[in-house]
Amino acid sequence: METPATSFQLHAISPCDGRYADKTAPLREYFSERALIRYRLRVEIEYFAALCGFGIPALTAFPKEKFEDLRNLYRNFSDADALEIKEIEKTTNHDVKAVEYFIKARFEQWGLQGFEEFVHFGLTSQDINNTAQPLMLKEGLENVILPTLQSLLDKIGAKAEEWSQVRMLARTHGQPASPTILGKEILVFVERIYSQLHLLAQIPHSAKFGGATGNLNAHYAAFPDKDWVGFANRFVKEYLGLERYQTTTQIEHYDNAAAIFDAMRRINTILIDFCRDIWTYVSMDYFKQKIKQGEVGSSAMPHKVNPIDFENAEGNLGVADAIFTHLSMKLPISRMQRDLTDSTVCRTIGLPIAHSLIAYKSLEKGLGKLLLNQESFEHDLENNWAVVAEALQTILRAEGFPHPYEALKALTRTGNRITKETIHGFIDHLDVPAKLKERMKQITPQNYTGFYGLHPESIAERMTECKKLAM
Repeated sequence: METPATSFQLHAISPCDGRYADKTAPLREYFSERALIRYRLRVEIEYFAALCGFGIPALTAFPKEKFEDLRNLYRNFSDADALEIKEIEKTTNHDVKAVEYFIKARFEQWGLQGFEEFVHFGLTSQDINNTAQPLMLKEGLENVILPTLQSLLDKIGAKAEEWSQVRMLARTHGQPASPTILGKEILVFVERIYSQLHLLAQIPHSAKFGGATGNLNAHYAAFPDKDWVGFANRFVKEYLGLERYQTTTQIEHYDNAAAIFDAMRRINTILIDFCRDIWTYVSMDYFKQKIKQGEVGSSAMPHKVNPIDFENAEGNLGVADAIFTHLSMKLPISRMQRDLTDSTVCRTIGLPIAHSLIAYKSLEKGLGKLLLNQESFEHDLENNWAVVAEALQTILRAEGFPHPYEALKALTRTGNRITKETIHGFIDHLDVPAKLKERMKQITPQNYTGFYGLHPESIAERMTECKKLAM
């Protein structure tokens, strides 16, 4: 049940935090300003903890019992903590430095002043940003987006199985074509998305961690005998669960992030295709929609029940893809060792993810409203006997009958309506064995549906195979 609109929602510029705030709420833990501050805090604290285990003499006396207190700073992070850091930022005019000073203030409160200069030791702000942001993206996708997408796929897949024996007239170029199975046409989208999820899973969430210009200069200057490269690799992998780029400038390459955005864009593009097909089937009266008491379809036409959920999803997917495209094209480009253009752009990463989430939830809602109109499917099949011409000419080819394509072409392109009687009359006049004629007469628009028509259980089997592919 949707909660009442708040004053903030009414004043929000983006619909993600306004009209659709209830739908996007789970993403706030990963892509809000507060979330970014918390992830930065997490990286700074975990980095300090890793340093304490790296054999640096000045840190050997750090009290071990304080590690939990430190970690609780980000585990129990509050709005008050975020506001305190924002207040510090008013003085520093630097968001990452404000996080560093916040931690140092806690060191002073706890009587740990002798250790505070190892907070943010040897780092530049991008060592924090370029680990915090990939971590936000990774966990936001894993904990919100992918489960929601899986739920949507389960529902689409359930429809594919439910409709595994529904015969329908196919349309290529908008024209009647060889009949198919509705469930199989839905399965097409399931298979496509699982294939893209498989590719998405191969892309590592990568981070930059190497000092001001990527060479760990300050670290080696302070402790030249330490294996800082090995330390950085272990820290990024073991403490953060990310992959470390080995050779960087001041910022990460964003190449793998771009690949993730492109993968998300491909998934969304497939879903746009799905939205448009379902919308078209609704317009063809293949589907009716469940009516909810009190809802209005049109402000002027009382009879209308519009496919608004699929339209809403298509619109939001389009916005998401436009931003994903900009992210993947812009972020990998930076002048020399760095410019600041990535900083403001990275703050929009949550937007395409939010629009995607809105779309996935709209699609789920729309699927739940669909009611199969079996009569329309049957009507279209019975009124398009011309589509069996492909089957007939192919059988005749196999039997060595001369010029079968041309014979069926002459029959079906007269401009006259082709009926069962038309087809059977054509068959009766063929100079072929009676047994073959009888076989050809058994073919109808209702049963000329190929593999999935003969083996409807294969839709469920293929669904299982697709899920394994994405694991």
